[in-house]
Amino acid sequence: MREPLSILVIDANRIRSSIIEQGLRDAGHERVIVVDNMDGLVRRITEIDPDVIVIDLENPNRDQLEHMFQVSRAVRRPIAMFVDRSESGAIEAAVDAGVSAYVVDGLKRERVKPILDMAISRFKAFSRLSQELEEARTELADRKTIERAKGILMRNRGVDEDEAYQLLRKAAMNQGRRVIDVAEGLVISSGLLEK
Repeated sequence: MREPLSILVIDANRIRSSIIEQGLRDAGHERVIVVDNMDGLVRRITEIDPDVIVIDLENPNRDQLEHMFQVSRAVRRPIAMFVDRSESGAIEAAVDAGVSAYVVDGLKRERVKPILDMAISRFKAFSRLSQELEEARTELADRKTIERAKGILMRNRGVDEDEAYQLLRKAAMNQGRRVIDVAEGLVISSGLLEK
């Protein structure tokens, strides 16, 4: 069985935070922590280490929104943000900052659970896409490095592309390393010799 979610509610307004807290408790969430002081928020979030963060800003000004967006960039967690009104561009800024759900004028106890579930799902989907993108970037960089190493071998050894790759593979197997590690070493050492 999965461990219950730890949910942090950030809200300076105790009445509004009690609505969110009660909505979460009604939905069966027992590990709900409410923070009503915004001082040292990133440090507090790090100490609490919640699974999910719910932020209620009521009527935020631009500075409050930017502060919350900075917080969301710093803590890589699913975040659901409730606001009563929203300025132009705030939703886009929220998404760019990593907020998973940005809800305008929707703070009702019965809506908290579905919005939280959606925030978690969106965060997981975004995290999966980010990981796939990073893996693709790494793979592309690795391919470029291997191509450079093959080029060095082709020039210095007078071999064709297939033979150059086979030399890299053989060196990797003999050294118990990955081909990319051997290729990186070759590119680095070749760069040192050319200078």
